Amino acid sequence: MPHSSLQNRFDQKELEVSALLEITQAVNNNLPEEDLYKIYEFTLRANLRLDKMTLYVLEDEWECKVQFGTSKDFTKVAIGPSCLEVSEATEIRKLNLDVPCFSEFDIIIPVKHKDRLLAFVFLKVKTEIEDLIDTTFIQALSNIILVAIENKRLARKQLDQQALQRDIEIASDVQNFLFPKDLPRTEKIEIKAFYQPCQTVGGDYYDYIELQNQNGFVVCIADVSGKGVPAAILMSNFQAVLRTIIRTAQNPKDVVTELNYQLGRNGNRENFITFFLGIYDYDTRELRYINAGHNPPVLMNGKAEVQLLTVGTTVLGAFDPLPFLEMGTVKNLDEFSLFLYTDGLTETFDNMDAEYGTDRLEAFLQKNYGRPLDDVHQELLQELDDYRKSHPFTDDLTFLSCRVKNGTA
Repeated sequence: MPHSSLQNRFDQKELEVSALLEITQAVNNNLPEEDLYKIYEFTLRANLRLDKMTLYVLEDEWECKVQFGTSKDFTKVAIGPSCLEVSEATEIRKLNLDVPCFSEFDIIIPVKHKDRLLAFVFLKVKTEIEDLIDTTFIQALSNIILVAIENKRLARKQLDQQALQRDIEIASDVQNFLFPKDLPRTEKIEIKAFYQPCQTVGGDYYDYIELQNQNGFVVCIADVSGKGVPAAILMSNFQAVLRTIIRTAQNPKDVVTELNYQLGRNGNRENFITFFLGIYDYDTRELRYINAGHNPPVLMNGKAEVQLLTVGTTVLGAFDPLPFLEMGTVKNLDEFSLFLYTDGLTETFDNMDAEYGTDRLEAFLQKNYGRPLDDVHQELLQELDDYRKSHPFTDDLTFLSCRVKNGTA
């Protein structure tokens, strides 16, 4: 081998070692992703004396991350199926390119890590060193930098997931505070509730509040548009406002009007809440209520006959002032049952995408009228499971039973 050729190969290997050291040092210094790409570009240009180069990296899709010396902006060029089929370093002229602009390169080099495709490097080398380029080395060099960048991205994703998980745990704790700690279970009144979020946290809410200024109580249920953490946060604000005003409010209309106003401020008219509010007075034996676009609760007054509580207004948070607002009243309630629920119950679907529906629910409640509430809830959950079979719940599932025995006036 001529001395000059041997010297050229020696010089080239020296450059490759220098490139490897620079890349390794950059990785060890924990530099940002953008800086690693810049160092990768500089190292190839300075140490390997390339004429042109483009690097395509697979993230969510193929993206051009590095380019130099090219006549075209490859950040705006899709890589094309013919290049994606390349499994080893190949001369471009041997490919039947479906993207002609790649013809300005000499070689395409796939970069893999444990048989997983990471990137493609497109090269055009200077004529005097064409025989000296080691594609295996370029693959190795690219592999080092890309694996390092991917590890950074995975670590960042893990940190984001951990932060999100912390937020979810906090939201879940906040939501648990929304629900009453103790529901009454006496000879006079018994309340039992069930709540199952579709995600870790949800947008359903129910409450029971004893009224201090009168002989009675409040029972309510709500469902915010959306799911997850944003829904839970909005619902927590809603609950805070409700509990602040309900104890002194004499008129359910005033309560709903204030809730609607506050929701509009907090939700910026982008979210709405369906809501049912019922206030029962033991002395007058009267139930006053407002249904704000919610699934009508089922009232059964002393016998297994269904009465739906529909009077009220539209959903809260969409309009201010509310376009119409009425208060419903049911009198002469001594011994009665009230069943409140969100649409996750009736919109439970079977394997044929048919929903459980209100007719089945009303038939179930009539059939089980007078039974212990524990048994009723257990039977209802079993019926829903039997109905949906393998089909998952697609919404938060919440329902509440209220049974009152107020004697006679």
